[in-house]
Amino acid sequence: MREFTLADAADILALLTTPDFIRNIGDRGVKDLETAHAYLRDGPLQSYRQHGYGLWRIGLAGDDRFIGTCGLILRDTLPAVDIGYALLPAYYGQGYAIEAARACLAKRLEFGLGQVVAIVAEDNLPSQRLLEKLGMKFTGRVPFGEPAVDVRLYNLLSD
Repeated sequence: MREFTLADAADILALLTTPDFIRNIGDRGVKDLETAHAYLRDGPLQSYRQHGYGLWRIGLAGDDRFIGTCGLILRDTLPAVDIGYALLPAYYGQGYAIEAARACLAKRLEFGLGQVVAIVAEDNLPSQRLLEKLGMKFTGRVPFGEPAVDVRLYNLLSD
């Protein structure tokens, strides 16, 4: 995992426009390289400057081929930093998401973060199972997004 740069715009465009990303996470308005640059600049890159952490780029060991993103996101609407992840469909079910999520949870300690939450769509069973494997506990439902929809909230308390 490494920080995103503006040079990753084509990769982020490919990820954010997959039907699964739009259905499970939401449409981020990324439609072309220009909006992908804006997403990176105003999202992950801004988060690195403000907090030192954010969404990181996941590449395969060996050739660094882009497969997705995972990271820590501070949202005003949640009670603690949120762990988020998304992979390109070709890499589902191969253990990459849990490996990246475990690395993110370990990195949180570098930033002095104890509690971590995660939100997931009600029908996204693979992500719910992943969060449970990480030791996160379902704690209820919260409204999220615009327009607001209820999502499942998971919580991991400080080690």
